[in-house]
Amino acid sequence: MDTLSYKTVSPNEQSFASEWVVIDATDQVLGRLCSQVAKILRGKNKPTYSPFVECGDNVIIINADKVKLTGKKWDDHIYLSYTGYPGGQRETTPARLMKKSFNKHSKPGYHPLYIKVMKGMLPKNRLGRKLINNLHVYNGPEHPHAAQNPKPLDLNKI
Repeated sequence: MDTLSYKTVSPNEQSFASEWVVIDATDQVLGRLCSQVAKILRGKNKPTYSPFVECGDNVIIINADKVKLTGKKWDDHIYLSYTGYPGGQRETTPARLMKKSFNKHSKPGYHPLYIKVMKGMLPKNRLGRKLINNLHVYNGPEHPHAAQNPKPLDLNKI
């Protein structure tokens, strides 16, 4: 048997075809929803997963304002950030981030609460920064990505 003929196939971005998926966040728990979305963004639900290549799908989350948090987390959970300057530690709550998402000056598809939660579940490197751009979150049931023919995905049946 000629073992020199075995070649390790290394995947690249061109070998993966990304799809578009729509997920309805109505009555879903935020952390459980985002952990499933992180797997889809990363591509871990596909048999061709490779940890160093962007092989996941584009995810559209609709009805993001109808998500749930268990317990008193809307006001008691605190997210910390640091500006880099002395005395620059800032804190915010999920309720405040949800309120920011209704700002008319914010970028369409950008939801501060979901971005904050999803960044913690993705790798902290160049790949993670690329993957977060494949997430599009909208407060209502409409989204402007109809041209991509997204498939609806029910997370309760996975």
